[in-house]
Amino acid sequence: MISAADILAASILIVDDKQANVLLLEQMLQEAGYSRVASTMDPHSVYALHRDHHYDLILLDLQMPGMDGFQVMENLKECEMDGYVPIIVITAQPGHKLRALTSGARDFIAKPFDLIEVKTRIHNMLEVRLLYKQLEDYSRALESLALHDPLTGLPNRRLLMDRLSLAIAHAHRNNRIMAVMYLDLDGFKLINDTLGHDAGDILLQMVADRLVAAVRQEDTVSRLGGDEFVIGLAELNHADGVVNLVSKVIEAVAQPYSIQGRNVNITASVGVGIYPAHGEQVEALMKSADIALYEAKRAGKNAYRIAAHTNLVAMTGS
Repeated sequence: MISAADILAASILIVDDKQANVLLLEQMLQEAGYSRVASTMDPHSVYALHRDHHYDLILLDLQMPGMDGFQVMENLKECEMDGYVPIIVITAQPGHKLRALTSGARDFIAKPFDLIEVKTRIHNMLEVRLLYKQLEDYSRALESLALHDPLTGLPNRRLLMDRLSLAIAHAHRNNRIMAVMYLDLDGFKLINDTLGHDAGDILLQMVADRLVAAVRQEDTVSRLGGDEFVIGLAELNHADGVVNLVSKVIEAVAQPYSIQGRNVNITASVGVGIYPAHGEQVEALMKSADIALYEAKRAGKNAYRIAAHTNLVAMTGS
């Protein structure tokens, strides 16, 4: 819910070419308790001001020399990505009301001011605006939850599959390779059983951070669940780049961890599928990497294997 304090903390911009009107509105807002009030007498500056500050409300005079309020509203539409421009127009010409509202204004105040009416309209408009922003934030949070692992914040399977499809398309277009690393922690169940699930969760978060740090910014590190991670390696010039990154990942995971005052050691096994040698679709690459992971586990863990049918020799990690 939106509180009275939220409304009074909202940001407001007054736009009027007459200083007396600006001072009157500033005084009224300050006396009402609004703490973030700005003003300008230059209509040409409104676009840049709103672009930089994203005001919760703009009080806009319609009749100004050089650029009137209608032109200001048209310009503002370009910097308001959600299409909602929070404007109350002010004019001494009641005949402009309909045109102002159809041009994007959300409400209308007639001159001369009725201060009680002005304060009420401002309060109501800000309440609607802040509720709108709150809903936007909530929607973005839900979308983020739908695409990310709640424990580590990494992309989940749904987002991973989208990014892998995009990486394959880019590799195909640029005649390069990309790769999928399927990673599983060795002995993670023992950590959970001996130190508890809280320690296990902390370890997973620390592993996630190390994986992100070990690969490139353009790569995607995701958690599928449990102790399974998948890393999508974006465009690479040659397969040696895959080998180097896999070795770096295994080494990073194997470094000691300090959890709840105890030193913890764990290693990782990794299977690798390379596009296009081991599949030209996401599902095929994931399957190839999964089978290679099984072979790495069978080889004694703390190792990686590259999928079969490639000119690379499978090697173990250090």
